[in-house]
Amino acid sequence: MVSQSSMKVEVPGKLMVAGEFAVLEPNQHLIVMAVDRYVYATINHSKKNYLHLLDFQLETTWEYKDNRIVVASDDSRTKFVEEAMTVAVNYLRERGYTVTPFQLSIKSELDDESGVKYGLGSSAAVVTSVITAILNKFLSFTPSPKLIYQLASISHVLTQGNGSGADVAASSYGGFLNYSSFQADWLQAAYQESRSLTELLECDWTYASLEPVTLPNSIYLCIGWTGKPASTKKLVDELMQLKTKNPDSFLTFLLQSEQAVNKVLQGMKENKTEILLEGIKENRQALASVGRHANVDIETSLLTKLCDLAETFGGAGKPSGAGGGDCGIAFMPSKEAADKLITAWKDVGIKPLSLKPYPYGAKVIKA
Repeated sequence: MVSQSSMKVEVPGKLMVAGEFAVLEPNQHLIVMAVDRYVYATINHSKKNYLHLLDFQLETTWEYKDNRIVVASDDSRTKFVEEAMTVAVNYLRERGYTVTPFQLSIKSELDDESGVKYGLGSSAAVVTSVITAILNKFLSFTPSPKLIYQLASISHVLTQGNGSGADVAASSYGGFLNYSSFQADWLQAAYQESRSLTELLECDWTYASLEPVTLPNSIYLCIGWTGKPASTKKLVDELMQLKTKNPDSFLTFLLQSEQAVNKVLQGMKENKTEILLEGIKENRQALASVGRHANVDIETSLLTKLCDLAETFGGAGKPSGAGGGDCGIAFMPSKEAADKLITAWKDVGIKPLSLKPYPYGAKVIKA
């Protein structure tokens, strides 16, 4: 049933908690959380097909041709949106829905007002917002988080070629998740071999899993931005070369990461702060070590200060995501310790971000 009115969806960004890089390998786990900054997508019925990317001040048209959405723009920043629209519309058509012309507008607040990226998963959240908006507009039922996650993951991997999908999972489900990746190579191959999106959705995503988890009650979360955006894809490509150049070092890293993540999960599930803090410290060391072996600067000097200061005040900190800049995350045992840390961060040029965990995934906020 096509709604004639304007519909708006809200999709949270993400931050990685523990398990970065390792999650790109089969059966390795990562903890990711949704945060309270959002991408918004607004969709409404229109006589013509329009796409408006408000952050880029880009307004253009689109058409559906040869089973694909084609956006009338050479701007490479439309590629993620174009692929997501294609996946959503093809899924609807497979299910027998008629897709009438619509206008889609997208606005992100995940980055700084100056346009600086904080590393909150903007491309994944944008893709998830497109899928969520189109499905909610045309389906006769409310799409599940799993459906949104799977279609958004397909779309994101087809555009980017790699990635774990953890950012898509956080945007789709919300909260804290214990996550293992579908494996990008597997998903690309399964997409090529499947006769339809529906068939791909119904098959067993062998490696993928997710489980909601929660922080211990006493933990205060602090997030600091070090002022240097990082290229996740570049860092991932450089670090993954270690698999062939020095497989022993890479295997050691996987074992260390697994041990650290298991400890963080134990702390979360048993509501034990000390165990969680130990796991965060261990994961920090594992990431720093593998970075040195791969000659990749995962923990920059400012990220080192961010983490060391967290430990000075009785907590634990680590880079969040690919490292090389962007955000660090600290887990503090009291509000007093968290307040002291925020002040100390400011003194050394680290920008505290007023981000909090967000319990909800992609959802309609206006229909």
